[in-house]
Amino acid sequence: MFRASFAADPHAHGGREFAPAKTGTSTSPSMPAERRGPRSEFQRDRDRIIHSMSFRRLKSKTQVFIAPDGDHYRTRLTHTIEVAQIGRVLARAIGVDEDLTEALCLAHDLGHPPFGHAGEDALSEAMEAHGGFDHNAQTLRTVMRLESPYPTHEGLNLTWDLLEGLAKHNGPITNPNWALRELDEAFPLNFATWPSIEAQIAAIADDIAYDNHDIDDGLRAGFLTLDDLMELDFLASQWRVVEKRFPHAPQDRLLRELVRDQIGLMVNDVLEHTAASTKGFETVSQIREAGRQLAGFSPDMAAQERTLKTFMYEKLYYHPEQVSAAQNAREVVARLFTAYSQDPRQMPPEWQERLPKAEPQRSRMIADFIAGMSDRFAMQSCAKIYGEVPEGLINV
Repeated sequence: MFRASFAADPHAHGGREFAPAKTGTSTSPSMPAERRGPRSEFQRDRDRIIHSMSFRRLKSKTQVFIAPDGDHYRTRLTHTIEVAQIGRVLARAIGVDEDLTEALCLAHDLGHPPFGHAGEDALSEAMEAHGGFDHNAQTLRTVMRLESPYPTHEGLNLTWDLLEGLAKHNGPITNPNWALRELDEAFPLNFATWPSIEAQIAAIADDIAYDNHDIDDGLRAGFLTLDDLMELDFLASQWRVVEKRFPHAPQDRLLRELVRDQIGLMVNDVLEHTAASTKGFETVSQIREAGRQLAGFSPDMAAQERTLKTFMYEKLYYHPEQVSAAQNAREVVARLFTAYSQDPRQMPPEWQERLPKAEPQRSRMIADFIAGMSDRFAMQSCAKIYGEVPEGLINV
């Protein structure tokens, strides 16, 4: 299988924050536990993410719709799996490390609080006096400090390459917030450079997945119609191609074919543009020092994608029913933050015991607790404390 010279190397990764523990039962006591079995270091990263509680909780966190009653709508978990599928395809075709790309895709949304961006807005407001809240920084905080299944250290102890990619998959960070600064001081992630191609692929795979799959969910829920989609010339053009190819197929199947075609067009565009952008690059270091994004859309596709995003905000994300549900979701998160701040005894015993007395650490840990909640657990917790939750949270 072709492997690009600028692919990340699992045998020459940037290390882990904590030294591997020694195995006490091995026939070779000096052999570190990290070397057990046939997995590469990036495969180990991927598996640590999949086995984490934070990953499992994604099954009940908002993608587009809050705690949907229907089984056919995407959640943050199914979205994450779809991102990983697209990421693996891109990584394999480009010739870079598929395991690191997959791990980045699987971990990229672990910091999202309940109710998606509505929950993030509420936590940002509640934490305004204590440094704010950002879901990307919370992802790093989750895998480096909060998700701690091991007896010898905090966090999942992932490779530097994975953590670097999570921190700056959208590019260099010039003004890190408090959470990123703390983590960078403990294990420097070199915020000034671009990340690996694998991280750049994970970022564009996320865009491809939600751009298109959110259309699918919006159509299913009735928030979008075919007439809405036909307002965009490039979708209308592709729709005519689909209709011509399958003239007798029912409309619902044609719409799903349209979504698949759009994903294929975007994937092929990324492959062609990335092949041209990376020509002449030989090492991972050169990728990081390139000073620009190398894996992504061509200028024409990037313009279409921006138009599509604007359309989705207007027609779906800012739909009146969605705006109303988001406001109710923000109220749930705000009320939970107030309740735990005023009376930490409302929190589970293990969180009460570790809650700092001083600010801002106290509020930051309360935000950690809330950010880890699923949609339904947040609703149940609000109902337990206040006797009710706002109506209209669930609209599909």
